[in-house]
Amino acid sequence: MERLRHRRDFLGAAAGASVATAGFVVQERRRGDDRPARVGFTVSRRVGGAVERNRVRRRLKEIVRLSAAAGFAAGSDYVVVGRGAALGMTFARLAEDFTQALHRLDKRRPVGLRKSGEVPPHPSSGSQSRV
Repeated sequence: MERLRHRRDFLGAAAGASVATAGFVVQERRRGDDRPARVGFTVSRRVGGAVERNRVRRRLKEIVRLSAAAGFAAGSDYVVVGRGAALGMTFARLAEDFTQALHRLDKRRPVGLRKSGEVPPHPSSGSQSRV
């Protein structure tokens, strides 16, 4: 599993499917290739100061690390957006919510593409001209 580092990748994931929970939002964008999944993390300043934001980010990174093999689809980018409620939730509850969020995202994929690794080409990557 790789990390997202560039703004354009975060913006692309924001335009894709998303699932919201009390402690975070998971956004997914299918890239159209079969490379390993990539994950990025972000926490807004509305959550609190640097200490609170980093605490939320560290908790979410650990949840993703522990459940990485379970639900990420190859050829997808994921962004986990932390919310302030994540600070007050138990780690077990956050992990359970994350597993459910990935399951809900998987249900939104076409049946032939669910956790199979096959990804359709991204609509904007084709050679069609726009009129």
